[in-house]
Amino acid sequence: MSSKVAIHHQSVYRFDRPTLVLPHSVRLRPAPHCRTPISNYSLNITPDSHYIHWQQDPFNNYMARLQFNALAEELAINVKLEASLEPFNPFDFFVDEEASTFPFRYEPELVKELGPYLLISEQGPKLKAFVKSIDQSKQETVGFLVAVNKLINQEISYIQRFEPGVLTCEETLKNKQGSCRESAWLLMQVYRHLGLVTRFVSGYQVILEDTVSEDGQQAITKDRIDLHAWVEVYVPGAGWIGLDPSAGLLASENYIPLACTPGPESAAPISGKTTYSNTDFKYFSTVIRI
Repeated sequence: MSSKVAIHHQSVYRFDRPTLVLPHSVRLRPAPHCRTPISNYSLNITPDSHYIHWQQDPFNNYMARLQFNALAEELAINVKLEASLEPFNPFDFFVDEEASTFPFRYEPELVKELGPYLLISEQGPKLKAFVKSIDQSKQETVGFLVAVNKLINQEISYIQRFEPGVLTCEETLKNKQGSCRESAWLLMQVYRHLGLVTRFVSGYQVILEDTVSEDGQQAITKDRIDLHAWVEVYVPGAGWIGLDPSAGLLASENYIPLACTPGPESAAPISGKTTYSNTDFKYFSTVIRI
């Protein structure tokens, strides 16, 4: 059943002195290929003395370029949107015959065009051993993708980690735990070692959850929305297929992609600099059923 929701996401940076805010890039608008219908969207920025130039980055993601022309004591970025979470079958695609069985080869022209999405960035011993342990015998492609995604989910426990950046695959495999960013990066590198075209996805994950109180008398709603990371794999005929190793599932209607890039460093929701100041950062996000 379809659910229409209103989403509010706010990021606030408070400075301890009047501060020069240099140009910022904001990737918080649903990507062009988002399958979840978006009926309303707004981006509001404080301070008022700014300019917004909408553009598309080199990877076709919507990006707001912010220019400021006065000192500020606060930078606030507010996103509001309405989305219809209309269920769809994430397996509703057709794979070309030549790619229906793994392993397969991409056409040379496609390899040339999607070269950055095949780049292997890590070759540590733990990663190589993990890849070697995967059954790479001839098998149905989609089933193979799902199995590897599920394997990462089973091997790496999900944790919330608020520090910036992404840990290496070696660290994640050693710790056997990681944030959604770490699991996504690990899955990407595993797929690429297996010769598969992949990209990193930053977006919203909407979770609508109803439970019943212990006495069974009251319905309790635990809806939430999080900034999340997952992976998309390109399969000829099917196109980009979203897989979330943190959940061990394919991406469905409750995944709203914001930025898709060859690596996490270029998918940051907000990036930019200011002159020196002590900064207090806060954010919150809410989802309300309409």
